[in-house]
Amino acid sequence: MTATELAFRDALGSLAGGINVVSCRVAGEDHAMTATAVVSVSLEPPLVLCCVSRTSRFWEAISAVDRWSVSILAAAATPHARWLATSGRPLAGQLDRVPHHRGENGCALIDESLAWLECTTESQAQAGDHDIVIGRVDAARLGPGTEPLVYWRSNYTSLVSESSNSSGSQ
Repeated sequence: MTATELAFRDALGSLAGGINVVSCRVAGEDHAMTATAVVSVSLEPPLVLCCVSRTSRFWEAISAVDRWSVSILAAAATPHARWLATSGRPLAGQLDRVPHHRGENGCALIDESLAWLECTTESQAQAGDHDIVIGRVDAARLGPGTEPLVYWRSNYTSLVSESSNSSGSQ
């Protein structure tokens, strides 16, 4: 990596991002990845995007199907986010240790989440070494989580509400 690329990576590490798991199913096999690059695109129609490295195993999977899901993770899901971000983990049974359920589109939804989105791919475009996958949101539901999982400066962290840090006196 060049000095400019390192500086770019370090600078973007200052941009806090929510942690998500994007998943899909190909030929009955679950594929999943941890992602911070999930963004709302449009309310009408409801669209989101995720960015996927073209060198990743997940890119091959999401490029082969048109249905996928996003689990917006709660802080309690930190171990699952770490596991699904582990390069080289086995594909078969990768969700065996992650509590999840199936959405209407058949894709895995991580139980410890703030919300879930079920999507159908609208378009996919190359951008540098990644593809931008834009999906129409077919279903959106709130989950049981209350505290978001955030990635900031190369660490998983959570947000603490201001009220929990205050004694109530001014």
